Amino acid sequence: MDELEAVLSRVRERVLPEPEERERLRETAATLTDRTREAIADLPVEADVVQVGSTARGTWVAGDRDIDLFVRFDADLDRAELEEYGLDVGHAVLPDGHEEFAEHPYVKGSYEGFDVDLVPCHDVERAAELISAVDRTPFHDAYLSARLDNDLAGDVVLAKAFLKGIGAYGSDLRTEGFSGYLTELLVLELGGFVPLVESARSWHPPVEFDPEGHAERTFEDPLVVVDPTDPTRNVAAVLSAANLARFQHYARELLAAPSEALFDPDEPEPLDSKEVRAHLDRRGTTPVAVVFDAPDVVDDQLWPQLRRSLDGIVGGLNDHGFDVLRARAMTDTAGAADAAVASDVEETAERDVSDEPTRAALYAELEVTERPTVERHEGPPVAVRKHAASFYESYVDDVDPDTYGPFIDGDRYVVEREREFATVREYLESDAASDVALGAQVEPAFDDRDVLVGEAVATLAPAFGRPLREFYEPRP
Repeated sequence: MDELEAVLSRVRERVLPEPEERERLRETAATLTDRTREAIADLPVEADVVQVGSTARGTWVAGDRDIDLFVRFDADLDRAELEEYGLDVGHAVLPDGHEEFAEHPYVKGSYEGFDVDLVPCHDVERAAELISAVDRTPFHDAYLSARLDNDLAGDVVLAKAFLKGIGAYGSDLRTEGFSGYLTELLVLELGGFVPLVESARSWHPPVEFDPEGHAERTFEDPLVVVDPTDPTRNVAAVLSAANLARFQHYARELLAAPSEALFDPDEPEPLDSKEVRAHLDRRGTTPVAVVFDAPDVVDDQLWPQLRRSLDGIVGGLNDHGFDVLRARAMTDTAGAADAAVASDVEETAERDVSDEPTRAALYAELEVTERPTVERHEGPPVAVRKHAASFYESYVDDVDPDTYGPFIDGDRYVVEREREFATVREYLESDAASDVALGAQVEPAFDDRDVLVGEAVATLAPAFGRPLREFYEPRP
């Protein structure tokens, strides 16, 4: 434990904001709050403003520069007026800002070097009565602010730095990691960062925490943390099983061999074409890539559709005998995951990013890429009279010269018939590949796809080099 404490002490020096940074943020937030109140005063309705998120609670990692201000309107105000007045306030406070969208539009901009979100919401009495998903955020802030002391807040920062270092931080639907709110609740529930990792190393999912003991439903997620402000919601619903397992793996590693490196994000360098070919030569498998224009949607819409499409293609490949060893969806930019800070706003916001992907790829590594011209098709045992007779009769008059049988092999009828697709390229370029379950907005783009097989995938390296390195050099 002495070695662990020494490591954590050095990490704290790096990740906890200095007093000067805290003061500058406090002054900037106060100025923006005053400007927001002035803009509200010009409205024909009443509202107030509250600062929320990690910078409001003192739980941000040094260098993060986000200020989230929520403008709360009366719960009776209709959605159209809330949007209108909320944007009026946002543009008044951030005249150079731009509009983004959660469940309704809000204004995002910068001020004195800080990234600022100005979000309208309804002032509901309880989080369970929310009208829009963002309405619950002020309740999150109030709950945590009343319970996090300085020591726990510092441990939250350690936990966030650790999750960033292992690549499991961010509640966007690309990352499927730990949100800021989830991280804070876990540190609060377990009593600190060290108790959290000590607990996590022995978890056997599903794991459930209910801080207020008020859950009103059951959940089937690998980690369940019942929202203390809303008994119907699992705060960890976005968290993937893989990222939960990743957290457990590195929790064990930190406790067994403490290292500051675990708190340092590792951004892999892109693979170049030569390196891709070297991996292919060493592995002896055959890669395939289906490449198409990425739908023009934000990441939180894009990635669920890409994963659905990948599942469909992998299922089709396996069904046709092209055994998939491993597969993943890719885009030609790092996208929002690189900038994810998982604030409370980001739990519900579909964020636009400046480096939006233009191309997407469904990438798979295959054990088999070519099959015999014929395939075996077994019927029922001859003794099963009705079904056996039906099978036999359906083939006995088949005049196709490429069909063998029906004949008896063992106790059943068998035919050997022409395989629909003998090569993986034939399948991926066919209409059958489009018939699998694809994301709704992927489907039209999929019609104009490029299919790459074997060493041709190396041509993807200039645009997809980083996800290719993550694919061929995976880490826990």
